[in-house]
Amino acid sequence: MQSNKTILVTGASSGIGLLVASKLHENGYHVIGTSRDPKKHQAKLPFKVLPLDLNDDHSIACFGKLLFSEVEQLDVLINNAGYLVNGLAEETSIELGKQQFETNFWGTIKLTNELLPYFRKQKDGKIITIGSLLGLVGLPNVSYYAASKHALEGYFKSLRFELAQFNIKVVMVEPMSFKTSIGESGTVAAGTIKDYDMLRQRVTAYTKTTFDKAPQPTPVITTLLQAVKEKNPKFNYPVGKGSSFILLLQHFAYKTFERSILRSVNSSK
Repeated sequence: MQSNKTILVTGASSGIGLLVASKLHENGYHVIGTSRDPKKHQAKLPFKVLPLDLNDDHSIACFGKLLFSEVEQLDVLINNAGYLVNGLAEETSIELGKQQFETNFWGTIKLTNELLPYFRKQKDGKIITIGSLLGLVGLPNVSYYAASKHALEGYFKSLRFELAQFNIKVVMVEPMSFKTSIGESGTVAAGTIKDYDMLRQRVTAYTKTTFDKAPQPTPVITTLLQAVKEKNPKFNYPVGKGSSFILLLQHFAYKTFERSILRSVNSSK
């Protein structure tokens, strides 16, 4: 049993967050989850849920004191909360793009910064952020989502160097498409530019097919548990069948990778 380890999972009321928090709880860890509306979910969950809204600076600023009124030590932070904006780049408003970054990037960074003083005082801990393979690869129809995940990759790469002196491990887990609620709960930009009508139709069909055929997220949960347990975890954990091959293609045969994606999009109806 691992009951001496305390793990915080953001966005733990649905999707990957709910699955990993539940699995960690089953494995004997002391799990604390977060939700924008914990009262709505607490009765159905076996672990404590605290209120947190990554779009609310006051909520984030108060969270450290709130958390440490419940626990004495935090061993692992799992940054999971976020959402998906779908839409062609030119058709996605800057305002919607900013909101994507406000939640996925800035919200994650602000919360991490709120908890870093506690980690530094302990001189121990792990910060595991659930990114996406789209933080390493770009695809059509997800420009701002991919950009927000790329930004997280860059930020936490640098932070890993800076926190090594405090024995704080920094990790990114980068799943491919898996069957979760993110596709259903995301935001879709309105398509209004006629020049894109055919591409929009095809890329929407391609996106739907990708989500429909996506496997269950069991490998993501397994990888997260592995990263939690490892004493000295590596930085990158791409997850999903073919993820390593996709990254290899992008780095060493980009035109082949690009042709493959375009072929799949253009054949979607």
